[in-house]
Amino acid sequence: MVNRKPLSWIPTLYLGESLPYAAVMVMSLVLYQEMGLTDTQITLYTGWLGLPWVIKPLWSPIVDGIRTKRWWILTMQLTIGAALALLAFTLPTSFWLQCSLALFMLIAFSSATHDIAADGFYILGLENKEQELYVGLRNTFYRIGMVLGQGGLVTLAGLLQESGASIPISWSVTFLAVAGLMLMLFAYHWRMLPKPSSDSPKVEKFSVFEDFFLTLKVFFTKPHLITALLFILLFRLPEGLLTKIVPLFLKRTVEEGGLGLSDVQFGTIYGSLGVIGLLGGGIFGGWLVSKYSLRRMLWPLVLCITLPDIVYVYLSYYETQNLFLIGSCVFIEQAGYGLGFTAYTLYLVHFAHGERATSVFSFCTAFQSLGGVMLPGMVSGWMSDQMGYGQFFIAVMGFCLVTFAVTAMVKLPEEENEKIR
Repeated sequence: MVNRKPLSWIPTLYLGESLPYAAVMVMSLVLYQEMGLTDTQITLYTGWLGLPWVIKPLWSPIVDGIRTKRWWILTMQLTIGAALALLAFTLPTSFWLQCSLALFMLIAFSSATHDIAADGFYILGLENKEQELYVGLRNTFYRIGMVLGQGGLVTLAGLLQESGASIPISWSVTFLAVAGLMLMLFAYHWRMLPKPSSDSPKVEKFSVFEDFFLTLKVFFTKPHLITALLFILLFRLPEGLLTKIVPLFLKRTVEEGGLGLSDVQFGTIYGSLGVIGLLGGGIFGGWLVSKYSLRRMLWPLVLCITLPDIVYVYLSYYETQNLFLIGSCVFIEQAGYGLGFTAYTLYLVHFAHGERATSVFSFCTAFQSLGGVMLPGMVSGWMSDQMGYGQFFIAVMGFCLVTFAVTAMVKLPEEENEKIR
């Protein structure tokens, strides 16, 4: 077997990881808003779609114990592509809502499984030095996939509508485009993904479940567990409330309290400019922590992830059609989120350090998805419908006090006295 160069498969592998996530977590919001659902319905329905990423540690032993990581990657990409194509054909029907929710859930489970396999394959397919060398590349192409999904593909739906296509047809074509991309990635990876000798299923199939419970034991016997869990679950609460509402606020008409952006404007501002701000904030946050240490930068980065949320209070009370102003506000908030999320992620790394670090980290990410994405996202629509966007965004600023409280309680590890390199 030819030894494939990492540059021939890492970018496309992580592009394939982010595209279905963008489809499930962002494109679905815009689709359901344009199809006439309320904020309460949208956030409740799509909130459940985050469940697979919360519980994926439960079936990661199956991915480890059955078949190869390469097989799982290819199978999930084929499944996602087929499900997206089927979704496209059901949108113009009378039963579009039931079918779309079922297919989005299938895509979500397949995408979460793909994440497990892809991250494991990255480790198996590269030497240690190569893993460090290409980590920036994988993260960059993951973000490129998010820009393509949240920006380019939403813009495509908008352009089709501006050319006269109905909402269901425009989104059918858009999801067919995503399906085509996933199937092209499947065909490419069928040929280009390497076959490392270490990529083999574990022989002791029942031992993987024993391994899971041992990891669970390690996690729940960590020092300072209560304050750590509170930090992991609640640190992202304000952002979790904003995540699903901001796209809806940007898209709702002025009469409904929103800013009335078209799909093209939304794709440019939120899907592209916002993601660039998020990526830039993450890179700069990583540099700050590497230079000054997490202990010294924790509170400045906490302020970065909370205080910029006030831009949405401003936009909701001082309605504007100035796209430059709207784009600047979104960019500032997303850059602040990228900065603050760096501190949060590095705390998870420190907490997971030690025995079974990789598996413990997967539990950490599951809890952060539960408390920072899924649960607040599910109730955020009901809150915004009851309060209106202006008061909702003020309430989010109030919930920043929760972030401050859990940050004040959290215990950083002693070894953090030294800088992170």
